[in-house]
Amino acid sequence: MSRNSAIGHSWDEVRGELYTPEEIAESNLRVALIGELIKARKEKGISQKRLEELSGVKQPVIARMEKGSTSPQVDTILKVLAPLGKTLAVVPLDK
Repeated sequence: MSRNSAIGHSWDEVRGELYTPEEIAESNLRVALIGELIKARKEKGISQKRLEELSGVKQPVIARMEKGSTSPQVDTILKVLAPLGKTLAVVPLDK
């Protein structure tokens, strides 16, 4: 008996019942983007405050982005990524 069988469903099953595939894909993309932003900032040894100085985006906004509690505009994301040596790209989705 698997650990998940005690409640009857795995998280993936429940998530599939609660959210559309599009919502799941959007959530996965947001998590990946935030993860890359945090990773790049830490790799460069830049604090959120320093990133504010370099990007012009206020530190509390950066903190909310990193916590995932906001949906920033694309131009805000680009401003934060540029000092980290990163940008966004439009690429084909893996099917």
